[in-house]
Amino acid sequence: MAAAGVASSGPVVLPCTRVGEGPHHVIAVHGWFADRGAYGPVLDILDREAFSYAVPDLRGYGEAREVSGACSTSEAAGDILALADSLGWDRFSLVGHSMGGSVIQRVLVAAPERVRRMVGLAPVPAAGVPLQGEQWELFAGAAESPAGRKMIIDFSTGGRRPDAWVDLMVERSLACVAPEAFRSWLDSWALEDFHEQVRGAKVPVRVVVGDGDPSLSAERMRETWLQWYPAAELVELPGAGHYPVDETPLETVRVIEDFLHADVGR
Repeated sequence: MAAAGVASSGPVVLPCTRVGEGPHHVIAVHGWFADRGAYGPVLDILDREAFSYAVPDLRGYGEAREVSGACSTSEAAGDILALADSLGWDRFSLVGHSMGGSVIQRVLVAAPERVRRMVGLAPVPAAGVPLQGEQWELFAGAAESPAGRKMIIDFSTGGRRPDAWVDLMVERSLACVAPEAFRSWLDSWALEDFHEQVRGAKVPVRVVVGDGDPSLSAERMRETWLQWYPAAELVELPGAGHYPVDETPLETVRVIEDFLHADVGR
């Protein structure tokens, strides 16, 4: 199932927001429920002297809403590399939230020599996510169901956020992504298993999860990411669920940039 709009049979240069002029290049990839606006809460507090950030819209989202394709994580990896090439970035670090965590691992598989460091924010493992039965039906139906999207967001943040905030997240998701693309992305990030391709990769990795995320939890990260990446470390953020950029923005920037700063001179 492909997104409607302008057809593309190869990689495309994704539209993006640029922040900073620093020597360490960083590409930050959004998740399933939001376009690049997902990083909006932290753009003004990023270190613009140490880092240059590019925050793109994936196919079917935001300004790339009309760009058709498979809407898969492997396709997205080619698009991310095309973006890096267009910026003249030979090497860069990667940040990925949720589904974006799967995308950045696909970039690593495609071009391991180009990736300096990776940060996964509540990231999907390279083995996918085991959604079954009613849970699968809920996620698959969310493309056409605002109520389903609300249930997913509420559950993934531990049921502890105000209804008004959850409703806002639902509205944002409905406005920024084409339903057919939303549904297509699910098949890729949830069902595809490529963890054997990342096992043993030596890239430094920091995995960041909220202590209120019941699915992509610290335990789940220990069973997946930390098993496959020898140089991986785990940070659990108190007070956050599945959306740490929204729920704990200051702490999230700190744990991202503290990790990336360790490689600024390389």
